[in-house]
Amino acid sequence: MRAEPQAEAYAPEPQILSLADWLGDQVAPATFPQATLRWRNDRWARGIGLDALTDAQWTAHFGRFAPLPGNLEQPLALRYHGHQFGVFNPDLGDGRGFLFAQMRGCGARLMDLGTKGSGTTPWSRQGDGRLTLKGGVREILATEMLEALGANTSRTFSLIETGEALWRGDEPSPTRSAVMVRLSHGHIRIGTFQRLLVLEEAGHMAELVDYCLAHYPGPPPPDDAPGRDEPAVILLHQVVDRLADMAASYVVAGFVHGVLNTDNMNITGESFDYGPWRWLPRWEAGFTAAYFDHAGRYAFGQQAGAIKWNCGQLAVALRALTDAPPLIAALDRFDGLYHAHLARRLCWRLGVVGREGYATPDTDAALMAACGAAMKDNGIGPDTFFHAARGGRAEAGSPLAEALFAYAPLPGALEGAAWHGPPPSNHIDEVERIWAAIDTHDDWQPLMAHVAAIRALGDGLGTPPAPSGHIATGPVTSDP
Repeated sequence: MRAEPQAEAYAPEPQILSLADWLGDQVAPATFPQATLRWRNDRWARGIGLDALTDAQWTAHFGRFAPLPGNLEQPLALRYHGHQFGVFNPDLGDGRGFLFAQMRGCGARLMDLGTKGSGTTPWSRQGDGRLTLKGGVREILATEMLEALGANTSRTFSLIETGEALWRGDEPSPTRSAVMVRLSHGHIRIGTFQRLLVLEEAGHMAELVDYCLAHYPGPPPPDDAPGRDEPAVILLHQVVDRLADMAASYVVAGFVHGVLNTDNMNITGESFDYGPWRWLPRWEAGFTAAYFDHAGRYAFGQQAGAIKWNCGQLAVALRALTDAPPLIAALDRFDGLYHAHLARRLCWRLGVVGREGYATPDTDAALMAACGAAMKDNGIGPDTFFHAARGGRAEAGSPLAEALFAYAPLPGALEGAAWHGPPPSNHIDEVERIWAAIDTHDDWQPLMAHVAAIRALGDGLGTPPAPSGHIATGPVTSDP
């Protein structure tokens, strides 16, 4: 059983105001014809002291965007650039969202509440600034499953239906509209640094590095790392570690994000901004999530390489502050860190622990290969495979059983109701079934039942590996 977020008092702390003059634009939220509360994440609201809000108060803050006490008086649409499918685009920024509030919580971390579908901004690029209700439902499903499977992800905090009819080319239209709020540990992206490089704002980039190191603290670089005392080098080491861990968590979850552009890469290593995601129906390296990813740039088996490439773009941006060799040394750590994180996350999901004297990096690699081969040979995906193999179960004499020899079952690996019956999945047919009930009958019970099953799976898996590249922090009391 994993621990629930601990109750904390609401502690507003809009630290972003120290950078606001050049990091974002003050914007006004859209005025919607209705505000019908569809989802409130009280589990995580508890962690930032907002779980006691009434539904009316919740809707006022997260549907009408009345400022939270002591917080941002006006939302900020953040500015950034980014590579989209490998092509640099300077015309980006928060086009249908904004940073609404910041507070200290969830273990004394600086947390953000950001929106999606909250209206147009200076960066909307002729878009309508809206979110479909189906898109919001899909984000609930993505974040709940990734959280259950141990990934470091944003949390879908609120979803409110807004009463507008939207036209979209990728779903039957007109379709229902919504505004969503996500809870995350920051919204600073690789693309944020890329913008400052293009504009030759090295002074602001140095300020942003200091902000990130202060509010998203991580461990120092290895003792032998060149330039290990330089702030830009320290930050890159931390981001490389965090994003290598995120890439590993995708593999073990069997998840395909679909759009791993640099503007979708949070320097905290949190996975976020879910669009055309998919879970693998079977183990297939070339499986893509986005129908427009014709070249397979972000296919399942290409994700780690794409994320490493994005880290390289951060290194390019940080060249404005330091020399190349220390940054290259930090980037060169990605592959080793990725494989180490892959091993620890694989063992966690399998419910096994290495036997002393047997488990080594080579046996970890052999175990991963055996798991992949077992899935391919049986034509199944990770959901079914990991459920069947939990606790190190495998057919005697099989290559998987041989690979598992170096591992013992984790105590309590099969305790709880999660291991009775088939596991919940987010395969596309299940997603469409849940949406059809909402769209056709306004029936939200299938969604709520599915979320309950996902959370039970997470409880059964137990406390996940801690996200790498972070250290615990205490309350910060300085003014923003």
